[in-house]
Amino acid sequence: MTVNPKQRYRFSDAPIWDLQRQYYEEEGLRAWNNDQVPQYITSNPMIGTAYAEMIFGFLQDRANKGYGTEPVMIVELGAGAGRLAYHVLHELCRLRDYAGIALPPFRYVMTDLAMNNVRAWKKHPALQAFIAEGILDFSRFDAIHDTSLHLEMSDVMIRQGDLQQPLVIVANYFFDSIPQELLYIGDGQVYEADVYVEYPEHHDSLKPSELLDQIVLSYEHRRAPEYEQETYPYRDVIAVYKEQLEDSHIVFPVAGLNCLERLNKLSQHGFLLVTADKGDHLLDSWKFAEPPLLTLHGSFSLTANYHAIQYVFEQRGAAALFPPHHYKNINVGCVLHVEQPMDYPQTRLAYRRFIERYGPDEFFSMKVWVDRNLESMGLEHILSFWRLGGYDAEFFIQSTKRISSLIADANDEEKQDLLTGIQRMWSSYYVMEQRYDLALDAGLVLFEMSMYEESKRFLEISILEEQDEVVSTVYYCLAICCFELALVQEASHYLRELLVLDPGHEEAMALLSMVQA
Repeated sequence: MTVNPKQRYRFSDAPIWDLQRQYYEEEGLRAWNNDQVPQYITSNPMIGTAYAEMIFGFLQDRANKGYGTEPVMIVELGAGAGRLAYHVLHELCRLRDYAGIALPPFRYVMTDLAMNNVRAWKKHPALQAFIAEGILDFSRFDAIHDTSLHLEMSDVMIRQGDLQQPLVIVANYFFDSIPQELLYIGDGQVYEADVYVEYPEHHDSLKPSELLDQIVLSYEHRRAPEYEQETYPYRDVIAVYKEQLEDSHIVFPVAGLNCLERLNKLSQHGFLLVTADKGDHLLDSWKFAEPPLLTLHGSFSLTANYHAIQYVFEQRGAAALFPPHHYKNINVGCVLHVEQPMDYPQTRLAYRRFIERYGPDEFFSMKVWVDRNLESMGLEHILSFWRLGGYDAEFFIQSTKRISSLIADANDEEKQDLLTGIQRMWSSYYVMEQRYDLALDAGLVLFEMSMYEESKRFLEISILEEQDEVVSTVYYCLAICCFELALVQEASHYLRELLVLDPGHEEAMALLSMVQA
């Protein structure tokens, strides 16, 4: 039931954007708990590897052009939970060390609007090695207003013209979540689509996520000749829409374009933008488009207008790379806004190999299929997909039950590959707010394969990290591991711990009696 009259706003000034901002500032990293705000699609090891390959190619291109001494700054906008930054840095360092070639030094800067997120990143255990090496820093950054970056760890201020290398900008699920203008093209005219907001009863008592779920939006067109004036900076792309579209609503990314232009001024040599979103770069995708619907996930998101971003910067001499085909779930683009962008072959080849031929969108489509068919997959298929996804922890967690059911029939090579995969997965695991007991799952799978030494290591990690929630099964498996490894005293210790939790555990009492005898 609504009791408040409708209020009319320009779309970019509507209160939904303040609610969006408030949601992220209040929730901090909790916003990504249990995928309330989706993160897997843009933050898994596979997309992290693709980004690292493009950035590595860009570092090669800069070195090959003779710019190998000044550092390259990589700024991630809206770094959120921090998982993407971790996977990109993890793989970028592996590429650097594996190649062993001369490259410019680099520094990755995670930014977000919410200062609580910045504080949490600074303490995250998975990021400490990068901080110590001096290749990771943090900054609070308001994409709507800020013109400089203050780096928290090094206490350095980056202002206009300070950077001697092009800036690398990483923007995942960013352009779809910041204020947009909403235009309507009809009868050869440009209109703004103003929004009416109708509030629910008692809206003052609702949380931002609750209010976003209950407000009602409706639209009314208003002639907007200012978009066609020669002084309007994006007049050319508006002219394209006016000429080629009809009865179409266009989400226009003025705030996103302004943000890129402000970041561009930090460097004397342009930028490389690497971005992924549910966003359309093909003009046909905007034909006869209906008014936007808010995709709700605690906060909300829209469809990003990559066509406008591509068009604007191509007009200024940039090379924009987007897939030639239609995307299904996530569109990944690369904009080389630098002098002579075609002279960056390693960057462009990396995009071709890791995005255009087979990239994060294709991988996620396969992941959806695998999720539906996991119970019919064999171990060889699970292992293959796990490798393809970069030994992702989330896939392992959802697959452990199926893996356990297949271990009895696994051959030695498959068991060894499982062990190798678990070790690779653990070495690149980024703990999120919703903590999985990954060590327990890994330890139990290894126990079922009779790999007692490796199982003991992971089960002991589980006990250390989950001291208040240890289950009796863990102590029993640890006792068996210790028996198999001839560690009798440790076996006795774990049996006694088990009997504290479960005094009637008959197998534990029998084993302990045998040890004491």
